[in-house]
Amino acid sequence: MLFSEIIGQQEVKKRFIGTVTEQRIPHAQLLCGTEGIGKLALAIAYSQYICCENRTSKDSCGVCPSCIKYHKLSHPDLHFVFPIIKPANKTSVICDDFITDFRAMVLQSHYFGMNDWYAKISDEAKQGVIYSNESDEILRKLSLKTYESEYKIMIIWLPEKMHNTCANKLLKIFEEPPEKTVFLLVSNEPDKTISTILSRTQHIHIPRLSEFEISQALLNYDELDLEEEDAKDTAHIANGSYLTALSIQKEGDENKLNFERFVTIMRLAWQVGNKKDHASLKTLRKWSDEMAAASIGRERQKNFLIYAQRMTRENFIRNLQQPELNNLRTFEADFSQRFSVFINERNVEEIMSELALAERHIEQNVNAKMVFFDLTLKIIMLLKK
Repeated sequence: MLFSEIIGQQEVKKRFIGTVTEQRIPHAQLLCGTEGIGKLALAIAYSQYICCENRTSKDSCGVCPSCIKYHKLSHPDLHFVFPIIKPANKTSVICDDFITDFRAMVLQSHYFGMNDWYAKISDEAKQGVIYSNESDEILRKLSLKTYESEYKIMIIWLPEKMHNTCANKLLKIFEEPPEKTVFLLVSNEPDKTISTILSRTQHIHIPRLSEFEISQALLNYDELDLEEEDAKDTAHIANGSYLTALSIQKEGDENKLNFERFVTIMRLAWQVGNKKDHASLKTLRKWSDEMAAASIGRERQKNFLIYAQRMTRENFIRNLQQPELNNLRTFEADFSQRFSVFINERNVEEIMSELALAERHIEQNVNAKMVFFDLTLKIIMLLKK
């Protein structure tokens, strides 16, 4: 993977290149930042640059034997550790049992999230773990001599998922690693990583991407075929994460449908509460029945309630006259310009609480008709405040 293939992060790339050209590569570095900004891709590109046989001042050559192996993530001196989910029929697993899937995931897209990975390796609703027995495998690999390169590189993706027993067994090697060994830890939540590991690593904060960087990347993504205005809107609400921007685009139709549902419930609830419009109450009852239909399903019902919480929060911020803090697309902003005055300090906490409660009830398989009709009645009362 080349640095040039990674969106933005120019300062971080310069820093990594500088450590190689000046021959002062730290033995343990922690790349931390929000999900979807290219941390794992940076770690791989950095590793490739370290091992490249004909590197330039800006990037790996991409054509030497080392780079060709890195292109397939099959270099014998590059090792990966990542959270995995133990199948029910196995008593013990290590990361190498999943390495083919992991390589395929990285090669398919440089930008993927933790939940994308879990969905690829398991259909169970479980969280991944770097199990305690992985430490033995790490120590075994690092005890071997390098095969082809000057350096052995161990990339640990999501060290916050590492079992404490595994982490504790690795403390000595983090403090006194074998010569020419580099650890690159890639973390979304460094605060959840064991403190004794954190204290033995050099921390590198990877910043969020700019709106311009994200919008340009979206416009260059042929599969999306976006107009410039749509790309800018998406980049604005992605909050610096290219992965979030991709998710917004891939779920575009669903997001617009959720917007229409949000507009419907809020307009009808306001009309019933403020104009005593009984016809709107009947329409609202019909809306809640439609939302509860089995054809929509629990996941889409939950997604709507999550979307409604976001829109409630954004409208409250807009009502506070803080437009620079708003993350709204153009069509959402047009609606919020008129609606935001009804989301204020008197009702915002209760509206958010009711939406979150409805989301929990849907997740717990409470009768959806009861959940949505009760929610509409609560919102009628709260919009009057």
